[in-house]
Amino acid sequence: MGAPFSDLDNLSINTIRGLSLDGVEAAKSGHAGLPLGAAPMAHVLWTRHLKFNPAEPHWLDRDRFVLSAGHGSMLIYSLLHLAGYDVSVSDLKAFRQLHSITPGHPENTHTPGVEMATGPLGQGVAHTVGMAIAEAHLRSQFPGQVDHFTYAICSDGDLMEGVSNEAASLAGHLGLGKLIWLYDDNGITIDGKTSLSFTEDVAARFDAMGWQTQRIDGMDLEAVDRAILEAKLETDKPSLILAKTVIGFGSPKLAGTNKAHSNPFGAEELAATKAALGISPEPFHVPEEVPAQYAAVAAKGAAAYEKWNASASDELKQLASGDLGNAWLSKLPTVSDKVATRKASETVINSIAGSLKGLLGGSADLAESNLTTQKGLGDFSSTTPGGRTINFGVREHAMIAAVNGINLHGGVRGFGASFLIFSDYARPALRLAALMECPSIFVFTHDSVGVGEDGPTHEPIEQLASLRAIPNFNLFRPADGYETAVGWKLALESTSNPTLLALSRQALPAITPDDVLVHPAHQGGYILSGPESTPDVVLIGTGSELQHCVAAAATLAGEGITARVVSLPSWFLFEKQSAAYREMVLPKGVPTVSIEAGATLGWHKYADECIGIDRFGLSAPGDLVMRELGITPDAVVTAAKSLLGR
Repeated sequence: MGAPFSDLDNLSINTIRGLSLDGVEAAKSGHAGLPLGAAPMAHVLWTRHLKFNPAEPHWLDRDRFVLSAGHGSMLIYSLLHLAGYDVSVSDLKAFRQLHSITPGHPENTHTPGVEMATGPLGQGVAHTVGMAIAEAHLRSQFPGQVDHFTYAICSDGDLMEGVSNEAASLAGHLGLGKLIWLYDDNGITIDGKTSLSFTEDVAARFDAMGWQTQRIDGMDLEAVDRAILEAKLETDKPSLILAKTVIGFGSPKLAGTNKAHSNPFGAEELAATKAALGISPEPFHVPEEVPAQYAAVAAKGAAAYEKWNASASDELKQLASGDLGNAWLSKLPTVSDKVATRKASETVINSIAGSLKGLLGGSADLAESNLTTQKGLGDFSSTTPGGRTINFGVREHAMIAAVNGINLHGGVRGFGASFLIFSDYARPALRLAALMECPSIFVFTHDSVGVGEDGPTHEPIEQLASLRAIPNFNLFRPADGYETAVGWKLALESTSNPTLLALSRQALPAITPDDVLVHPAHQGGYILSGPESTPDVVLIGTGSELQHCVAAAATLAGEGITARVVSLPSWFLFEKQSAAYREMVLPKGVPTVSIEAGATLGWHKYADECIGIDRFGLSAPGDLVMRELGITPDAVVTAAKSLLGR
């Protein structure tokens, strides 16, 4: 225990409450109830335990703090302002306003000191599991240079969402002892008391998952301090601190009710609440003693940073900067065999893994099918945190959230794998990766009805189209081993967008250029073959269907029709090219046919005739299903001739 808590601590807590009330009132929108109740435990955490340095917000060895209950965003904005981050009173006044750095829910790309975008409940805590995995792995690799905690404040809603349970189960299994969640147990959700829908024994659930649990009065500063200290001493288990709080604390009319959750208090109740708490009626008032208290804490963090910066190895600093070096580039293989692109991906992973110390990831209980194991480099576990392969179990959603957390943490590059059909289980975290500009790598195999015998439940149809609809998301569907290596290269070189590699189960011939370092697939789409002059028809394919375009072009040539074959593995990258390049590849006015073993939605922006599958699949051997559903070279030939009036 540190020094006794004082009137200054109470003043600081009420300052956080006042700023939060004023921000919500100024916006006439927001959630003031959570900050009023959670301010005491947030203050204790930030002033007694959290290691941070506002001058170096991306310092690798800082503690991580995630406000998983992101609706209470004025809490973290107030803390960041008081702690000396580049968040001014003017920014607090601009809460929820256009182009402000204080949006309605926290976003890491907007606000210094915000670790991730939170708001969709359950996502914050799930992502912290990945942050804790990254810390544990790096601590084992760089002893004495990495040693920090990951904290989250979560709500009833967070713990109701299924992803939080998946993530907590994984964290307990992995024994992530430096992960601490503070549960703002105020018993209220939007609809009313949590007893309407949530009556389980949360502590018993977490006990069963291998967590340390403590029940405390979250309004008692000393109780909060003791609980965090005890959680920090439990190094073999993650910790959940169930802190009883009062939503809307201090409000004469709204405290303890669902009306305090998301309703602006209004001028009258705002004034009454401030009066009850002894807060200055002046909007956005910050007593000068309060920033001084936080500045003293930040100064300790700055000293810790300087010590770390002087002693950390060049290798760790390089990894922390996101620089993977160049050694792995020379190890990229040229997979010339006829193989499934999932198998080509396995070859890529194991060719470069030895030269990529920061590569960390695994599969959602499908490693034998996804082929993502880094052979000979061990499993990540509570006893072997230096292992490079994570066994995520059947937890697709938590896996993708954890992979994002690993990449947001820094110092490592995380990847996760499953079947493409199960991207549906992980969609919210996939979307967040793009929104957060997080360079996560997703390896999704069995990318079409080529799955075959498993039938419609396991055959992706609309998934390619739906994933391409996510902004800032690179879905890369390679046609052979060469393009697969390019996809991995692009994913590892990305700094501001996630990459999803959609890989085949079935073997595909090597048909694209073999120099992966300068391969034209870097442009997302390119001319694979055809005349230099304007062709009669353009045939576009991706993945396993590109071979059908090649075969169809040969058939058409025999009938005197010149066809250009275009490979388009990444719409995302192709759209980033100049208009001149895109028109060179896909000239206007030339009849164009596309073929892809998935929904045709979206393809009409590139093609006049779109061959695809706009129905659910079938259970039969994959090649038979493809033929039955019209994914053949003959279908391309017929479509091309129809466009040409032949």
